[in-house]
Amino acid sequence: MTSQKEPQEGPSSLTKVTGPSSWSRVSCPCCISSHIEPLVLIQLAESVQPITKQWIMSMISAPVKTGGAQLLVHPGEDMKGDMIVVAAPRCTLLRVTEDLGLCKTYQDGNMTAFSFDDRDNFCNIDDMQKFLTLAERQYIIKYQVDSMRAMEDQRIPGIPTPKGKLKARESILQKLEKAGVIRNVTPLHEQKLLTALGKQWYSQKSLWGQPLDSIHAYFGGTIAYYFSFLDFYTLSLFPPAILGLFITFFLPSANFSSGNKTDSEPTPPKDDDDQPSVSSYMVQAVFSMLWSTIFMELWKRRSASLSYRWGTFNLAEQFQEPRPGFHGELGTNPVTGRLEPLFPEWKRRLRMGLVSVPVVGVFLGLVVMGMAGFYFCERLVSNWHKGSGSYFTAILLYLPSIAHIVYTNVLGNIYRNVALRLTESENHREESSFDYHHTTKVLVFTFFNNFAVLFHIAFFKEDMPLLRKRLASLLIVTQVVNQFTEVVVPFLVDRFLSSGDRNLKEDDPEVDRLQAQGSLPAFPGLFAEYIELLVQFGYLSLFSCVYPLTAPLLLLNNLTEIRTDAYKLCKLFNKPFSAPVANMGVWQPAFEVLSFISVMSNCWLLLLSPHVKEFTQEAGLSTNKVLVIAVIVEHVLIMVKMILAFMIPDEPDWLRIKREQIEYHSMQALKKQRIKSSRVDDKLSPNAKMGE
Repeated sequence: MTSQKEPQEGPSSLTKVTGPSSWSRVSCPCCISSHIEPLVLIQLAESVQPITKQWIMSMISAPVKTGGAQLLVHPGEDMKGDMIVVAAPRCTLLRVTEDLGLCKTYQDGNMTAFSFDDRDNFCNIDDMQKFLTLAERQYIIKYQVDSMRAMEDQRIPGIPTPKGKLKARESILQKLEKAGVIRNVTPLHEQKLLTALGKQWYSQKSLWGQPLDSIHAYFGGTIAYYFSFLDFYTLSLFPPAILGLFITFFLPSANFSSGNKTDSEPTPPKDDDDQPSVSSYMVQAVFSMLWSTIFMELWKRRSASLSYRWGTFNLAEQFQEPRPGFHGELGTNPVTGRLEPLFPEWKRRLRMGLVSVPVVGVFLGLVVMGMAGFYFCERLVSNWHKGSGSYFTAILLYLPSIAHIVYTNVLGNIYRNVALRLTESENHREESSFDYHHTTKVLVFTFFNNFAVLFHIAFFKEDMPLLRKRLASLLIVTQVVNQFTEVVVPFLVDRFLSSGDRNLKEDDPEVDRLQAQGSLPAFPGLFAEYIELLVQFGYLSLFSCVYPLTAPLLLLNNLTEIRTDAYKLCKLFNKPFSAPVANMGVWQPAFEVLSFISVMSNCWLLLLSPHVKEFTQEAGLSTNKVLVIAVIVEHVLIMVKMILAFMIPDEPDWLRIKREQIEYHSMQALKKQRIKSSRVDDKLSPNAKMGE
């Protein structure tokens, strides 16, 4: 939770290899500098001809109005090499900062939306390494390269048609990647900063605290928000973990096996000392509902504070260039007035409603069919084993589970590819919108795949001991597998298989270091990490009343998860690009949905608890009356949850005031600009009349 001081950025060690005389030239006097910072590496195919490489470099350095990126490029070793090193001039960095809607520190000390025309009033404006973080500078280069468009129909030199044919307004980067010319675009590591960050982060001896500001400065907002959430979530696990340990070891009623006894079995006499008056089952259920609500509301406040601190609470992606994969008829954007591909919103919604939703429904149906087939085969094999009792049938008892695991894994792999193609066919304009819809599709399937069996056991079979065993086995097996894959495997890979600095050539180590960075595997993203946390949160908020040790086990796992995730990110993968973000994106509402479902889940699990069943039987309540009472209690608890969410604001008061101040100052600046423009028009009008 703590935020340590960022390591200071110094001149890159790569500058001496790629000196200023080797870089492309800039026309703006304020962008001329004796120090040029290499930020991004573009790897080309080995078979690329020098004329093609020269054309790519010319487009990257060309002005934006001609379809270029207006960046600085260096050919690496020579024009025959397979890499291009990219840097960014000062004016390009500042103009894109305004386009992205980033906020920076104004001369009065407040965070203010950056304006290029008002740039002299912002702090550190003359030092780009202080004004922008390393991650922001590298993302700006990616943003510019992604924005390169062909202004007219043309052919890429050195590439035969049709691969080399570019249509007007077509994305140049996407065309080059499809043609196999560009293999990879990678942000470069700064080794001194990375070493300093590692010492603050995964190498420190204390189990708590992360250098969040340093993580944000080096890896960007997407990575920083994940680790901030993981840090906050792990800290929030302490209260339910303490309660779970207390219930398990100090309250005898935590043993739910009594709920599975039949009438024919002898019932042991009750001992008042062993059976507390308040059911631990009920305490855990109510606590889980309240905890999940308070946790999410406090996280939203923390997320809002981070977005202000990191200058991302005023992002304006809807006014940016379309993402590279976006296509449509060429036209004028009615908002920005820019010439770009246009795609009607009704067509996108039609594809989502008539294609995407039914296909997702079919796959969810296949999950249900797999679960039904699993239960059918399990019952069939069990009856066969009871009839024969042979070793062969005993072995066959494991066959349904193995077949079901294989089935779900294969179905999951097929679905991920289908979900990606469905999202591509929907043709979303912004990258965040594309990621949102793609993540949502996979998220729905993953949730259904992970929790369908548990819900079936809980609410259809009403078998609490089986649910408890299933949940315990899932948690324990997952812990063992995760600890092996998160700790042992990364260590072995780093120790024996990968390192970017072990095979450097003695004659040219800096160029070789560039190639070594490009040879590392690409970072797989945070999707799997968020899915793991979401499943954890589901186990805890939905079913922890059945197995109180859920929170302690998750806490132990996450204490090591923080360090191992940091270690893998710094040591085993290429540095990823990270876009400026104001929150966790689609993952935040996903956690909120689980928090809402936990109210209903815990309420009905409470109804199935042994204490409540015993109470309703002794009171002589009919099944219908019990259901009515359960529905009333459920709605009361939902109301309590809504009141709690209302009482805890999504952002602190100081941040709300800052936001309102920014809006007010923006309105005042707009008024002044209009008054100034009108005065200029008034002065020009008499001169025009005199000229007539």
